[in-house]
Amino acid sequence: MQWIIVKTGDTLPRIASAYRMTKELLCALNPEAAAQPYLLKGQMLRVMPGTGRRYAVPPGETVRETAQRFGLTENQLREKNPEIAKMTDWGGCCIDIPDADVKSMVNIEGEYGYRELLRDIQRLETRYSCVESGSIGTSVMGKTLPYVRIGQGARHIHVNASVHANEWLTTPVLMRFIEEYAEAYHSHSLWHNFDPERWMEETTLWAVPMVNPDGVELVQEGVVNHHIYASQLLEWNGGRSHFTHWKANIRGVDLNDQFPAHWDEEAARRGILSPGPRDYAGTAPLTEPEAQALASWTQEHAFAAVVSLHSQGQEIYWNYRDLEPRESAPLSRKLAKASGYKAVKLGGSDAGYKDWFIETFGRPGFTVEVGLGVNPLPVEQFNDICVEVGMLLAALLSHKEREGGVSGQA
Repeated sequence: MQWIIVKTGDTLPRIASAYRMTKELLCALNPEAAAQPYLLKGQMLRVMPGTGRRYAVPPGETVRETAQRFGLTENQLREKNPEIAKMTDWGGCCIDIPDADVKSMVNIEGEYGYRELLRDIQRLETRYSCVESGSIGTSVMGKTLPYVRIGQGARHIHVNASVHANEWLTTPVLMRFIEEYAEAYHSHSLWHNFDPERWMEETTLWAVPMVNPDGVELVQEGVVNHHIYASQLLEWNGGRSHFTHWKANIRGVDLNDQFPAHWDEEAARRGILSPGPRDYAGTAPLTEPEAQALASWTQEHAFAAVVSLHSQGQEIYWNYRDLEPRESAPLSRKLAKASGYKAVKLGGSDAGYKDWFIETFGRPGFTVEVGLGVNPLPVEQFNDICVEVGMLLAALLSHKEREGGVSGQA
């Protein structure tokens, strides 16, 4: 048993992950903390660090055979056990088995927030020369809104995530795809039978992985540690101290109701007249810096198609007031087939990013609702959603080369 001191940004899931404990065990050791809405900076918690998976190597089993048994490479196994790494015979040794996901840079360590995003962008840029990053603007609280670019082609595609705060799982999903794309290109290998070298030559992928970082931080960490908007947020939240249901930005404005595509009709339909957790469209279109930044940045590029990742429902919305181009419907069916999701023709919705893109540019735009359940989605769905969204994006990146559909120049 050890004691630790809670720091800014610590949450129960993050601490449990860091000490290789289950969240349930951490809560059982700290029932008073588990009863709080969020952890307090400076409070002390009991932890019982886990050792992870251990394995007794039977006599005669080679290191390679052990690695294959656990779905690892031999190098991964040797790196995890440096004290015997140079030995050829591990028979009779008790060894540490790394997590299977250790080969991926982008992983969820309890939760995935703004700090994890910036860390992973830096890691990807350091490892892969084909990955570049920059900024499209800043949030209400001054956080940089990063973009990630990969590819050198004339056809430009945009994907964004975490427009809604409690849909933060979409961020690591998008980042994992970028990592796997970059690794496949770097190693000259296929990605699920797709050719990343052709993607690199023919397309440029621009990703904005976290449009709403202030909101994501609010959902994960609350307002207990001297948040500058604490009193307002608690009032807008009806006095509730939990913010896990919060979709809006830090000023209580729903960013996906902020775009000038029949904004006034959407605001009237919602009927929400003041800031709150969701569905308040603001006092006018593009009042919020996050929406302004995304709109301005989009106008600077001639995107052939855009995708906005949301959760949940396993559906793809592809139309808007019959303004979408002819290729949108067949392309949505192609994306649905690749991901296992359902292409849905949606009505009675305005002012979203996809709506504005279709109306303004007359090109395909898609809202993709990933996963199933209640937001925030359980992290146990992460790996499955990564496959589903990855296949969808792969189909979109390959669309031109296989079907000659959408084109665009930046």
